[in-house]
Amino acid sequence: MASVIETDVLVIGGGMAGAFAAVKAKESGMEVVLVSKGYVGRSGQTPWAHATGVFNPEWGHKMEEWLEQSYIRGEYINNREWTETILRDSYDRYQDLVSWGVVFIKDEQGNYMKEAHEGASEALMWILHDGVSFDWVKPLRSYTQKVGVNILERVMVAELLKQDGCVVGAVGFSIESGELYIFKAKATVLCAGAGGFKPWGAWPIGDLTADGHVMAYRAGAEIAGKEFEDFHGRRAKLGDRRPPQMRLPLINAEGNEVLGDGMGLSIDFEAHTGRAPVTRGGDEMVSNSAPGMSIHTVEGVWPVDKDCFSGINGLYVAGDNCATWVAGAQYAGMGFATATASSTGARAGTAASRYAEQVQMPVTDERDLDRARKAVLAPAERKGGFSPAWVTQLLQNLMMPYFISRVKHGERLNAALTIVEFMRDHLVPRMLAGDAHELRLAHETKNMVINAEMRLRASLFRTESRGTHYREDYPRRDDPEWLAWVLLKEENGRMKAYKKPVPREWWPDLSIPYDERYPSRLPGE
Repeated sequence: MASVIETDVLVIGGGMAGAFAAVKAKESGMEVVLVSKGYVGRSGQTPWAHATGVFNPEWGHKMEEWLEQSYIRGEYINNREWTETILRDSYDRYQDLVSWGVVFIKDEQGNYMKEAHEGASEALMWILHDGVSFDWVKPLRSYTQKVGVNILERVMVAELLKQDGCVVGAVGFSIESGELYIFKAKATVLCAGAGGFKPWGAWPIGDLTADGHVMAYRAGAEIAGKEFEDFHGRRAKLGDRRPPQMRLPLINAEGNEVLGDGMGLSIDFEAHTGRAPVTRGGDEMVSNSAPGMSIHTVEGVWPVDKDCFSGINGLYVAGDNCATWVAGAQYAGMGFATATASSTGARAGTAASRYAEQVQMPVTDERDLDRARKAVLAPAERKGGFSPAWVTQLLQNLMMPYFISRVKHGERLNAALTIVEFMRDHLVPRMLAGDAHELRLAHETKNMVINAEMRLRASLFRTESRGTHYREDYPRRDDPEWLAWVLLKEENGRMKAYKKPVPREWWPDLSIPYDERYPSRLPGE
């Protein structure tokens, strides 16, 4: 038997984006269910954030300066419309957080403590950068409960329900009891976080397995941003999550200072040329601490409008499920991720409510429900097969090495893709689960394998180097050919990559010499 839950708006994901989507939908008069495979407010990367970007002209901020920062640091492929939209939203979302009970840090004079990041932008902090505290996220949960959102936790959503071209809900299961849940909804908002390959002792993304990306992809949405690599560096010592000492230089094994700040590709290139280990203040450093994840605001479903509409009726996206491209080829500014999560969450929740007001509660076809049930429960009903933990280990061994994920080459990417395709077609369909926990692992592993395919195909398709995407066989940026975004979509059962050009009016001045357009060198230049 399955529990059937009907609601106006279904929100999937319990981080900042999910909380904002649920609250705004509820405040619009909707009945809202917020479902999370974790704990609302403590899900995904939200509890590890320490600040949010806040643009306010009354504080002396200038929009053109903030846009220019994203434009130049993002190497001219950020979406300037979305960047401006998020910045203009950011002060209202900051005020929302204050009204919910989030406390921002002030100095002894009573002024907000602000943090900058290589440019004009500033972020307000709720935790000092070198501190760790989860108290700040408690209001996300408590305020969501206060306004009357129905919260359902420790439930993994594994399949979207689609009928007559519309998303009409989802199917999931309790990761504790295995109980099946069928959600029928007029509108659905995906806020299930970024992708990742479950790195251990590194950046805390163990529960982020591209669930929302893959569900939306299977439903027919376009996926973007998968070729760019996450920027988080860390100490090599496992479990040491102290922030890097950015003011100290990076030193290679030969005793020479390394160009770059360690949040791009500099450490990987030193290793590739035999000059590792690289240290900072005596600590060995690595850069690939969140393998499988892209740059904040870049990966996820391509939104077709500023309402975070996925292009599929009934489905909206927010947070790291929404590829706004506020950043570009590199992360653009401190606190941009949380500002984007709150803004897109609010926009998606509001838009989903407007849509839900116009449609009737779906009458779900029993055949569609039966197909979804079988897809969700298949690993638990299998008598033999492969352990999802073993398949995950194989995937990690394949995708995590720097010479696949960071310093790329077409031959190596194609070799890895061949193995990923075999895993997708032969191992994943034969995974088995002995209990609810393994059923969760099976679905997460399935999603991680598709995420790996997305990353490899996008990396092969972009035949240039730009930002955190580096191809040894194409070591320079190629303007104007690759002033473009790479989108992925399922066509006739196969994953297809194609190009969406950046509007010409956003191009840099191509008459300016390459070295002046890109003063920040790529490895090997």
